[in-house]
Amino acid sequence: MFAAERRQLILEMVRANGAVSLRELARVVQTSEVTVRRDVRALEAEGLLDRRHGGAVLPGGFTRESGFPQKSHLATAEKTAIADLAAGLVEEGEAIVVGAGTTTQELARRLARVPGLTVVTNSLLVAQALAHANRVEVVMTGGTLRGSNYALVGSGAEQSLQGLRVSRAFLSGSGLTAERGLSTSNMLSASVDRALVQAAAEVVVLADHTKLGTDTMFQTVPTDVITRLVTDEPPGHDDRAATELQALADQGVQIAVAGGAAGPNAGPGVDSVPAGRQPRRDMPLPGQRRTHGAGPGQQLRSAILGEQPPGERAARVADLRRR
Repeated sequence: MFAAERRQLILEMVRANGAVSLRELARVVQTSEVTVRRDVRALEAEGLLDRRHGGAVLPGGFTRESGFPQKSHLATAEKTAIADLAAGLVEEGEAIVVGAGTTTQELARRLARVPGLTVVTNSLLVAQALAHANRVEVVMTGGTLRGSNYALVGSGAEQSLQGLRVSRAFLSGSGLTAERGLSTSNMLSASVDRALVQAAAEVVVLADHTKLGTDTMFQTVPTDVITRLVTDEPPGHDDRAATELQALADQGVQIAVAGGAAGPNAGPGVDSVPAGRQPRRDMPLPGQRRTHGAGPGQQLRSAILGEQPPGERAARVADLRRR
């Protein structure tokens, strides 16, 4: 077991039990107490747990990660609307990657109707949703099964993605902010999501409004790598979500809001799409994306996104709003 995998398992045991002895940790990860003590010291230095005499405990302020049964009952209507809208981005014959999550599982159910599609995934739930789709090819990564979200993680999953290239990656996560991008509370899941991103020409994030403005421990996708966000309309009283949407748009993320109007607090660059309709593929960038030199990857992204002069971009947004 690699050190990162061993430490992630230690973290999950502490979160599940609140406090665990070094002896028990050593037994589960099948290593010596000396090695476990070193791991616990490293995790404490990162603020992920606290050492106690003979064991480790949860640090103040961190809570246990919700498992799949709990997540599957949260914001179900919103996830359905997001999945309906995101499915309209996928075209016949494409090759895409789809990450783990309850929202991406909803997306997968809708992708079963897209002919000639190839879906690469580390999620057992995504694969199950597509298992009986006659015209969809499913490619699964290798890796170690993480039971809490039915996803394959670890070095095996990451190595199986090396050399892969697809058109789009569809990812979800635990939180999304304009400052830090998409994040999750699990270190191994974050590492696999980063490998999925490396395989894709553009990145589509699926996140309901409850995740906007939430920041969790491990960054998966920086804001300047996110091509598009598909979300739902925040409630009128949710100023935090509306503010975060506008901040993301200001940083160049294309935003499609499912379910109708984007709300009175949403500023320019936040386009609404009624449920059941496809977002326009030629939707202009709401703002200038940050640049770090025009390398080959960035030139590819510019060609895909179809960047336009500011005057034309503003006119196109105004036209969309009139429609």
